[in-house]
Amino acid sequence: MAVKNGIIALMGSGELTSTMVEVHKDLVGSVPAPAKPVFLDTPAGFQLNADLLSGKAVEYFRDHVQRDMAVSSFKNREELSAYDAELAFARLRESHYVLIGPGSPTYAVRQWRETPIPRILTARVRAGGCLVAASAAALTVGRFTLPVYEIYKVGDPLHWVDGIDVLSHFGLSLVVIPHWNNAEGGAHDTRYCYMGEPRFRKLEAMLPTDCTILGLDEHTACLVDLEGDQASVRGIGRVTVRRGGAEIHYSKGDVIPLEVLRGADPSKPWASPGGSASTGPPAQASEPEGEGGFWQEIHGIELLFRKGLESRQTKDIIRAVLELDRLVWQAAMDRESDEQVAQAREILRDMLVFVGVHLDSCSVDADRTLPPLVEELLSLRARFREKKMWAEADEIRDVLQHAGIVVEDTPQGARWKLS
Repeated sequence: MAVKNGIIALMGSGELTSTMVEVHKDLVGSVPAPAKPVFLDTPAGFQLNADLLSGKAVEYFRDHVQRDMAVSSFKNREELSAYDAELAFARLRESHYVLIGPGSPTYAVRQWRETPIPRILTARVRAGGCLVAASAAALTVGRFTLPVYEIYKVGDPLHWVDGIDVLSHFGLSLVVIPHWNNAEGGAHDTRYCYMGEPRFRKLEAMLPTDCTILGLDEHTACLVDLEGDQASVRGIGRVTVRRGGAEIHYSKGDVIPLEVLRGADPSKPWASPGGSASTGPPAQASEPEGEGGFWQEIHGIELLFRKGLESRQTKDIIRAVLELDRLVWQAAMDRESDEQVAQAREILRDMLVFVGVHLDSCSVDADRTLPPLVEELLSLRARFREKKMWAEADEIRDVLQHAGIVVEDTPQGARWKLS
């Protein structure tokens, strides 16, 4: 019987969160038995907590996926003994389910270059297995790899490095970009894996014209079924296929013919990011639901907040903070997952910090703009106190204090003054 190709699962982030539990279960169940799941630790091999990250993966699979997972440890090829290196290779060769996750993509590529690992990963997929490349690892498996740390943290000139290009063995000339919708920057653009739009457009122009960009939202997976010649979208965000500056979006439950990733025209119309779609058959976009709808609302609020900060529109800033507060409270009442609520609350805290920075930098028309902003924040603080959300209430007080505003609680309510 001919062996069928397996699946390459590409995840934007969240590979060890509740979002991906059912995805892992389905994928493990689809591979030849015994699956023998393995975690490859190379991308984080330079970190002092690399073993802790591996332990977290093993624990996650044991507790949530109900599978034992081994570790193929290949942290640093210069420090590994010949025996330990061969042991790492052997564990990969025996596995039908390889998971690779966070760390530095360029570090991983350097470690794997001139080793059997890229060939082994390709062979496991050809043998019907599943390769799960998430976050940093997703950046490595395509034709080119984005040097995120070097550009975003160190300030190196914009450039690409060669990836291990497992995907090319299956006819896919792709550049995979996780964290496509990242919003950690708050007041500055960190989409496109922390690059932001201006830098990413320049990076895109450096790519060969026959190269397609596959953008993965956070907590979102694109499952490339090589035998079925199609990919499917799981998780809470979208997958973006981008070529020549135009893009097309696929949501949870959508199916992407692999011919689209290989360069064929899709049934959905292409659109410029923020522009209108080109002519063609109407798009059949899936409506987000459940967690997807929850996170779509949050990202919309973040966008409103960012625009408010950039344009110094106090009304939009406060509206975004209050709307996110409402959404977080409603999610808690509706018993959304604790992790989703915690992540949303972190975004709310980040917003409050940026409001403090905004207050600190507002010198123009302060007498006109400051009182309404402070009064709205104090109103939000009062609501937190009524709900016994003391940490959030204290956070607002601390933000105001950092901006030089002293809050005094009185029997008649909170009062404020400039320090």
